[in-house]
Amino acid sequence: MNKPCNGRWDSKIQRSFSGMLMGAAITLTGCATTGVVEPQATGVEPQTAANEVDPYENFNRKMFGFNDRVDNYVAEPVSNAYKRITPEFMQTGVYNFFNNLKNINVVINDVLQAKFQQSAQDTGRFAINSTVGLAGLVDVAKHVGLEQNEEDFDQTLAVWGVPRGSYLVLPFLGPSTSRGIPGAVFDTAANPATYVGFVPVHALSAINSRANAEGALKFIDEAALDPYVFTRESFLQWRNNLATDGKAEASTDMDDFEAELDENVNAPAAKAPATKKEATNAADTNNKADIKKANHSSIARSSDDTASKIAAPLKVNK
Repeated sequence: MNKPCNGRWDSKIQRSFSGMLMGAAITLTGCATTGVVEPQATGVEPQTAANEVDPYENFNRKMFGFNDRVDNYVAEPVSNAYKRITPEFMQTGVYNFFNNLKNINVVINDVLQAKFQQSAQDTGRFAINSTVGLAGLVDVAKHVGLEQNEEDFDQTLAVWGVPRGSYLVLPFLGPSTSRGIPGAVFDTAANPATYVGFVPVHALSAINSRANAEGALKFIDEAALDPYVFTRESFLQWRNNLATDGKAEASTDMDDFEAELDENVNAPAAKAPATKKEATNAADTNNKADIKKANHSSIARSSDDTASKIAAPLKVNK
């Protein structure tokens, strides 16, 4: 089972670290050596844009490796055991239960962002699942057309004009940003699960979230040449997409389409191949270009789909 992992720290075990680690992480990153992207073999200059968004790359990569080792030796074995002994319908119920509690955060942030119509829908979703859905164990609201929305305080801060800040990898918690840290603290305080005093409940939430993220984590390990960069870019793209309600992605797609259209309109007429061999070579070149473009688009879509799962509990990928 691969249910979407919402990328936010939905349990006390996950989120209680954020308050304690916030000061330590900021202090350490302030002292860390700024990572510099090395020039490529082709002679391309270092990417200053990457340095601006990730000025603490040296520290972040160390935390990336630390989280990966914690996952390999602790979280992954536990989540694998959980999946083996827990029936799928129970895993679905656990996911639905904690996802339903998250809707309280969603409604609060709907109001803070002045999305009043959406807040009414999300309130109805929470009410239906909490009653007819047996305290949220069954996602009844989905079957009546009330889909799950993703809103958190990090997105609210973005709507209010707060800059995203630097990319950070926090111990145990994984990818975040300077703006995301106070956002996670606020969301933790607003989540009722935070105040449930039973440790097994929170442990179950963390384990279930890690189990749900397994497919995305394997994809990154197998597909990315540099999993750290893939994770960073996917995470930031996903957060930006959430903060703009998908408008940033739509704008990028339109810009790409218009640029390609202008290129095709202004391009000189292609010279007809003089021989059969030249025609065959031209066709091969076009096919390779089309395959390369398709692969690029596929990877971009995959990174966006899996970005919401990158920040799974106790895992920052290899």
